[in-house]
Amino acid sequence: MRPPYPPPPERSAELRRRFAEEARSERPDLSTLCLLVGAEADGTLDEAGMDAAQIELDELAGQLPFRPGGPRSWAVALCELLGERCGYRGSAADYQRLESSLLHEVLRRRRGLPILLSVVWLEVARRAGAPVYGVALPGHFVVGFGEQDEQVLADPFDGGRVLTGADAEVLVAGATGTALQPSMLRPAAPLEVVSRILNNVRAWAAARPERSDVSLWAVELALSLPSHPARLRYERAQVLVQRGDFVAGAVELEAYAEVVAAVDEPGAAQVREQARAARALLN
Repeated sequence: MRPPYPPPPERSAELRRRFAEEARSERPDLSTLCLLVGAEADGTLDEAGMDAAQIELDELAGQLPFRPGGPRSWAVALCELLGERCGYRGSAADYQRLESSLLHEVLRRRRGLPILLSVVWLEVARRAGAPVYGVALPGHFVVGFGEQDEQVLADPFDGGRVLTGADAEVLVAGATGTALQPSMLRPAAPLEVVSRILNNVRAWAAARPERSDVSLWAVELALSLPSHPARLRYERAQVLVQRGDFVAGAVELEAYAEVVAAVDEPGAAQVREQARAARALLN
C-alpha cells in the first residue's frame, strides 16, 4: 500500500477550518478531531469514510455488555471485546508507519500506536457509558477507568491488558528512568490527546525529509489548536525553508524572532540571521 498523501488544497483548507472550529468548541469531540487529522493526511478519506468510522465505533460500543460493573469490570470488558475478539493491539513495526497515527487506518488495520489504540478504547467505552479517560504516561499512552481512588489502567497497545500499579511503574521507568508520579495519572483532555498525536506525526515526518508535506500539515494543524508552544512557529518556518518556500519561511522566522526578543534577545538575533540566510537562498 502506498503511503497516504494529503488532499487537494481546497479540501485541505476546508478540513483545517473544521479542525480549528472543533478544537475551539465548548466540548471538542476527540473522534471528530482525529478523523479530520486522518483526512488531512489521506486524500482518499472522504465524508462517507469519516461517517463510516464513526458508525464502526458506535457498533463496537453496542457489542459491550450493558453496564458491566465497576472500573475493573469495564476494563476487562473492553479487553475482551477489542483486544481478544477484534484483535486490536500494537507492535514495534507500527511505529514506522504513518497509518498508525490515523484513526480510520487504525480501525481498518486494527493496529496502531498506543495513543491511537487508546482513542479507539476511549471512544468505544465512552459511547457505552464507561467512566473512561486517557492517561498520558511519559512515553506510553494508556486508558484509565474510574475515579483516582479506585483507578484501573489498561494498555490498548498490549491488547487492553489490565495493569497493576507495578506495571505502570515499569512503563514509566522504561520510558523516562524516573518513578511514577501521581500527577502522571490525571485524565488527559481531548486537545491534549490530539496535540500528542500531532507530535507523533511530526516526529515520524522529521525522520523522513522526503515527507516534508506531512511535517507542514501536522505543524499547521498543531498551530490551530487553542493552546500551543510558540516554538511551533519556528518549526513551521524551518519546514517552509526545507520545502523551498524561502520568503514565507523568512517571514515566519522574523515573526518568531519578535516573540523571542522579549525574553531572549541573543536567541532572537540568531533567528533573524536564519531569516536573512533564507532570503539569500533566493539569489
